[in-house]
Amino acid sequence: MYKYLCFLAMSIFAMNVIHAADIETLLMPDKVIEGHAEYESECSRCHAHFSKRTQSDLCRDCHEDIDADIRNNRGYHSHVPDIKNKPCKSCHTDHTGRKADIVMLNLATFDHGNTDFLLENGHKGVPCSNCHLQNMKFSEASSSCFDCHEKQDPHKGKLGEKCGNCHTAKSWEEFDFDHDKTEFRLKGKHQDVACNVCHINNNYKETPKDCHSCHYLNDVHEGRHGKKCQDCHSTRKWDESEFDHDRETEFKLTGKHKDISCKTCHTKALANKNPEKECYSCHKHDDNHRGRYGKKCHSCHKQNSWESTQFDHTSSTRFPLKGKHKQLICASCHQGVLSEENLSVDCHSCHRADDVHKSKQGEQCQRCHQDTGWSDGVLFDHDLTHFPLLGMHALAPCEECHISAAFQDTESKCNACHGKDDKHKAALGTDCKQCHNPNSWDVWIFDHDEQTDFGLEGAHSDLHCKQCHYKPVKSEVRQSSRCHVCHEFDDVHRGQFGRYCERCHNSENFSTVTIH
Repeated sequence: MYKYLCFLAMSIFAMNVIHAADIETLLMPDKVIEGHAEYESECSRCHAHFSKRTQSDLCRDCHEDIDADIRNNRGYHSHVPDIKNKPCKSCHTDHTGRKADIVMLNLATFDHGNTDFLLENGHKGVPCSNCHLQNMKFSEASSSCFDCHEKQDPHKGKLGEKCGNCHTAKSWEEFDFDHDKTEFRLKGKHQDVACNVCHINNNYKETPKDCHSCHYLNDVHEGRHGKKCQDCHSTRKWDESEFDHDRETEFKLTGKHKDISCKTCHTKALANKNPEKECYSCHKHDDNHRGRYGKKCHSCHKQNSWESTQFDHTSSTRFPLKGKHKQLICASCHQGVLSEENLSVDCHSCHRADDVHKSKQGEQCQRCHQDTGWSDGVLFDHDLTHFPLLGMHALAPCEECHISAAFQDTESKCNACHGKDDKHKAALGTDCKQCHNPNSWDVWIFDHDEQTDFGLEGAHSDLHCKQCHYKPVKSEVRQSSRCHVCHEFDDVHRGQFGRYCERCHNSENFSTVTIH
């Protein structure tokens, strides 16, 4: 008995603790971040009742590395003024959702001067990810030159790990060695070249001094123009040529021609100085018209842009390009030889294949459509048809009734659209409008006494329609008014007194008998 009471007391205590935890969880403003998710139900790990100061202590108990930095006066949290006196939640607010970023580290505005490693000179432009590797804390980045630059060491460790003996943070390429004291002065772009680009495997002896020895792999001319690179190029920029094409040739480079490489036009050796000058000789392979528009490219195109044209379709033709037509490429309409074409300007001649109405609405598309968009501003007054849109029909999308774009094929009978919604299953016929109207399917009016030859009296007035009308009919409802049709199986006389029930019975009460 004692063991049972102990077990019961412990169960009640555990239920109270769980209940309290559930209440605190329900009061949370939002879920905690992904990193704290496993502690979401343990509120006491981060919160202390009635003590805001204790909350920061609990944070530092978990984040021991941050706590150690603050106590030892190192790292970011020790360099930022007054951060020691601020509660953790003033910067890192939790309960903002699983995907929330509570660190709020902005790499673009972060002041590295608040760390133990001041960014000076060349280090200022280095991307953060170069030193702060993926899956590594920012505080774990090394401050030793060799730890970061070991892979960039052209000496491969042969000159030791004290990079600062020769190099500075201002520039990795800056060191005390003066290359100008050698037989090859570094000028122009050569000043920015790394040593190992010319001195392969740290070999500083017998290094060639002519351009072609180093740059033959970069020779876009593939040796066709000789080895005297300096005739056209300089050390300032390899891509800049000293050759003045406008002054020394009969073909001035204007527009996009200024940006193309020499070999684009000079496909043969430089000795052949007479390449063709007309557009089509070079651009025939770029001719999207495939020769259909002739060879006088300059009549439409400019040298500034191959895609832009100077042909004014509005003033030069009888079909101004407006709306969506402005965005079309020439080949959309002009599919034959331009000099032999005689295109029609009516809509249907081009859009016959796009005519979803299959010509049943005529060929004058502009009566309903506009050139700003095939579906823009389509105006059609349905009330001018034999089926005006009333009630709920006015709100129905066109495609609910017009399954195909051949609008004239749509039937106007209610049952054609609502046959599947007929709860009577055709037992009341297919002429729905006898009872229903377009305002609402559930609003209906039918006067059985006025609209039929059988007035509903007595017990008949409380009957549901389907009690008499339960067989589907094709169109018109035809129901016999003779009693025996409905009450054949209720006839206790089993037909012995005939089928004229009304001679003895009435519609008020079947059990009341009055013999006439």
